[in-house]
Amino acid sequence: MIPLPASFIPFTRPSIDEETIAAVGDTLRSGWITSGPRVQEFEAALSARFGGRTVRAFNSGTITLEIALELAGVGPGDEVITTPLSWVATANVVLHRGARPVFVDIDPVTRNIDLDRLEAAITDKTKAIIPVDLAGQPVDRDRLYAIAHRHGLRVIEDAAQSLGASWHGQPIGSLGDFVSFSFHANKNLTTSEGGALVLPADIDPALCERLRLQGVRRLDGGEIEVDVAGHKGNLTDLAATIGLGQLRRLDEFTARRRQLARRYFARLDPAADAPDVGLGLPPADFADSNWHMFQVLLPLERMALSRGDLIAALRERNIGAGVHYPAMHLFALYRNLGYAPGDFPQAEHVGATTLTLPLFPAMSDADVDAVCAHLLDLIQPARA
Repeated sequence: MIPLPASFIPFTRPSIDEETIAAVGDTLRSGWITSGPRVQEFEAALSARFGGRTVRAFNSGTITLEIALELAGVGPGDEVITTPLSWVATANVVLHRGARPVFVDIDPVTRNIDLDRLEAAITDKTKAIIPVDLAGQPVDRDRLYAIAHRHGLRVIEDAAQSLGASWHGQPIGSLGDFVSFSFHANKNLTTSEGGALVLPADIDPALCERLRLQGVRRLDGGEIEVDVAGHKGNLTDLAATIGLGQLRRLDEFTARRRQLARRYFARLDPAADAPDVGLGLPPADFADSNWHMFQVLLPLERMALSRGDLIAALRERNIGAGVHYPAMHLFALYRNLGYAPGDFPQAEHVGATTLTLPLFPAMSDADVDAVCAHLLDLIQPARA
């Protein structure tokens, strides 16, 4: 009998230290809790990490995508190419601009958008590409931008999951066009809720700021003017204070995630003498990936349990697991746009078989061992 974990192991958990908690208290006592000096400090710290690029903080990683699309001039009648394997916000923001998301199937190895298929999806209506770094595994930036430049397209990087990742040694966010980050509670750096947008040099930061807060432009004498229909997207100083504490430890978090991912491979990879149960493992990238998630593909045809039953059984054994993500073109919203099962078989296969295992910096090596032992125990061949 495999011992149960002493306490529940969630699939993720933020690591908030006492120094950050105390700093939040100081911010509360300061009397300035909405957007103010802490937001400016957080933006400056992010900019320093991204080689001095202009960064603006927001209250979610979804609004950053939507505002990036607006700044890129995407509107009704346009098309935006993206992957069907992501959190549904990636495509929903395109619909909010009155444009159409055009999906391209994924590469079965990286599980990111298949760059070999991307150019075939480009039409005279295509305005932008939104690549997604699934689970923190970066899309090939060299090939991506070569395609975008060849066709005169804007790139809005959905880097919600890849803060702390890099491309050939350069931090994600330090190069490229628009780069959007999320600081949701389950991300490698959290502000509880929040996001940031890295701006290219041809975009006016003042316009981005007006779009962030209702289009307001402040004039001398306390007057205001509004010349664009902005959003309500500003980050609070409370959230920025958490972000500053998290940013201080981001490299530490990334290093620990990589250690934990290596341990998963040691316990699950048949090449490391683990039982060969048919699990599909992610790319073993310990140079560029930030290991936002550790995801396996289940051999459902060989299992006695369905994926849902497996998740429930793991929970009964004090282990959390998740599904990130179903192929979004199969949702009713996108079926109503004409997408159908079979359109993107690679994304559909991964979406139907993926399982997200626990991975967060506070996990112990013993936690990984327990997760793997119970997972392997539950994946039993289906009875004839």
